This record gives sequence, C-alpha cells and structure tokens, in this order.
Amino acid sequence: MKSNVFILFLLVVPLFACAQVDTVKTGVSYLDKKLIEGDTLPHVVLKEVQIIPPWTFKNKRQYRRYSKLVINVKKTLPYARLAQKRINEISVSLDTIKGEKNRKKFVKQKEKELFNEFEQPLKKLTFSQGRMLIKLIDRETGDTSYELIKELKGGFSAFMWQSVARIFGSNLKSEFDSEGDDAMIEHIILMIDNGML
Repeated sequence: MKSNVFILFLLVVPLFACAQVDTVKTGVSYLDKKLIEGDTLPHVVLKEVQIIPPWTFKNKRQYRRYSKLVINVKKTLPYARLAQKRINEISVSLDTIKGEKNRKKFVKQKEKELFNEFEQPLKKLTFSQGRMLIKLIDRETGDTSYELIKELKGGFSAFMWQSVARIFGSNLKSEFDSEGDDAMIEHIILMIDNGML
C-alpha cells in the first residue's frame, strides 16, 4: 500500500511542476485582488490620463508663436529635466560630504564635468532657446537658475553669471508662470508628456 502511494506521489508531483513551468513560459500573469464585502474582485491601478484640449489660436501670429515654442520646448525640455536630475544627485552627494573645503572641491569637479558634457550642445541653442531653458529649469527644479548658482557656487558667482546673462538679454531670475505668461509653454509640455506632440 505504501509503495502504491509513493508511486502515485512520484507520478503526480511532476505534473504539478510541469504545470507551473508552462504557466511561466506562456507569460500568464495574475491580477491583484481586493476583498470587498466578501467578494474577491480584480484590482488594477490604471495610469492617469489627462484630457488636454487643443490650444485655440486668436490669429496666425499666435499660431506661428506656438509652433516656434513647440520647437524650442522640444529642444530644451530634455536639458531642463536632466538639470533637475543632476542637481538632485549633487544635493544628495553634498549632504554626505563633510567640510567646506571638500564641498567646494566636489562642486568644482562637478562643474567641470558638466561643462565638458554640455558646453558644445548648449552652445548650439539660440537666444530664445536659452531663455526658454532658464524658465524650464525653474519649472523643473522649483528654483531659478540664479538661486541654484547662488546655492552651489555662492553669491558672487551668481551675480557674475547674472551680469553675463543680462548682457545677452536674458535673466537668470526668470520664473516660470504656468498660469500667466507661460501658459502656452505649460500646454506644450503637457502635450509632449502625453505623447500628443
């Protein structure tokens, strides 16, 4: 009797093992479940979908401005998002570094790395794209470019860079106003993020 049960066991176990392997091979996935009033229901979290109405243009001039902004935003938004990522990385690293001398050395090293990586691509930006980048950095980081330089390099460096920017018609203290002057830019960014542009 014991040998019959053992033989039956040996025959049944491989069947379960094969069933599990087949499930993995076929890519079957199971949904999360939620128990509601005694019923087990599938629970799926869906990605939020934003409905963005198309921009209404008052005239052809506004349409041309919008088209130019689309080009400028598409060119500068990746740099602004990368800047936000790098600033976060630098801030986290600075929190772990002890001593003002070591912190300044670290910032100087990172500044050199960033110049080597981005000097050539950023030189190719037009003046309007440069101004756009300044605003988008404010949008992505929550701080103006002036504040970021002042925080990382000090007030004198921020003043010097602001002076250079003013000579070329820019302002490092420019803030992004998604409800006011920059509403069209915000609309374009939302359209890009939703894959509509």
